Amino acid sequence: MRTLVADTFPESHLHRLKLLGCEVDYLPSAKAEELPSLAPSCKILVVRGKQVSADTLNASPHLALVLRAGAGVNTIDVKAASSLGIFVSNCPGKNSIAVAELVFALLLALDRRIPESVAALRAGQWNKKEFSRADGVFGKTLGVIGVGRIGREVIHRAHAFGLRVVAWSRSLTDEQAAELGAQRIECVDDIFREADIVTLHVPLHADTRKLVNASRLWLMKPRAILINTSRGEVVDQAALREAVMTKRIRAGLDVFDPEPAEDAAAFNDPILQAANLYGTHHIGASTAQAQNAIADEAVRVIETFIKTGVVLNCVNLARRTPAKWQLVVRLHDRVGVLAFVMDHIRRAGLNIEEVQNVVFDGALAASCRIQLSGQPPDSLLSTLQSGSPDIIGLDLLQIG
Repeated sequence: MRTLVADTFPESHLHRLKLLGCEVDYLPSAKAEELPSLAPSCKILVVRGKQVSADTLNASPHLALVLRAGAGVNTIDVKAASSLGIFVSNCPGKNSIAVAELVFALLLALDRRIPESVAALRAGQWNKKEFSRADGVFGKTLGVIGVGRIGREVIHRAHAFGLRVVAWSRSLTDEQAAELGAQRIECVDDIFREADIVTLHVPLHADTRKLVNASRLWLMKPRAILINTSRGEVVDQAALREAVMTKRIRAGLDVFDPEPAEDAAAFNDPILQAANLYGTHHIGASTAQAQNAIADEAVRVIETFIKTGVVLNCVNLARRTPAKWQLVVRLHDRVGVLAFVMDHIRRAGLNIEEVQNVVFDGALAASCRIQLSGQPPDSLLSTLQSGSPDIIGLDLLQIG
């Protein structure tokens, strides 16, 4: 199975892919715009941060799986992949600890002005008075927006720093918050009003794009800190630039909108001129520990796909098909029985939306669940029941 790995990937895990029988093309320096010419012959495409466009997908007739070796799939044209029958998967949760660690690195760097302090020392300057000014974080209120795997890791670490934690997430309950040692906040605006530090851990979709806008930034306390290690598009960057340039708040960003697609490129965003902003190079997941964990998961996804056809962590399967009726056929596990059933369903003009066949112990009988676009006529059921001695029984259920 030809596999194109178009971003950095541990050598040991490339070897594991080869042991699975994959013919691996390792091109970590490939640019996103080069993928349409590189991917046509591959069955599996593995990327980390590179954009996978509709052009790449349309140019790859053999492509069956696009796997992001990281969390989220916002760099992949999922809609185009779905229309072409290409699975899209990722490796969620494997970078949670690494990202949580960076949150606190940014927080402490902002509070203690560590970059400026290091720069002064390297310039041969000693200024204890200047760099002794810090607020400290003990006893402050940390607002966590998004309580998934990363948000939970942040909350666990916040307690060690003596931070009071308030949290907002669409699915968070009072009981879940209490188990985490946090207070659930009903309205996201109240996080910005109440917290001394706000950290963002939401996925990017229509409801979270520019979730942090000018009005919410104005709700923040003077000298409050905003940390974003999720997606740059979650924040209205122009509004944030104004907020930090006027010295109302401080910010620590690992992500930007926009940011370079390549690992190394010129980057001169005006927001970087703000003294109250510290930034890193979208490296939240970039620890050796996290990358090995992500690579382990990527190999697991590919191995499962090769051996079973099942795609773990798949993001583009329909949550609900258009099926209206479900036909369950109990049958003897013999050659041609299912083919007989499928052929007569076709003749009846019904589309099969989903099918699952399970075999009983001993491999003498099976049960096949077939979800159909419409109601099977009585004549079809009669034909199936009487037309083959290997049909044990039929059950029909309306499901939509």
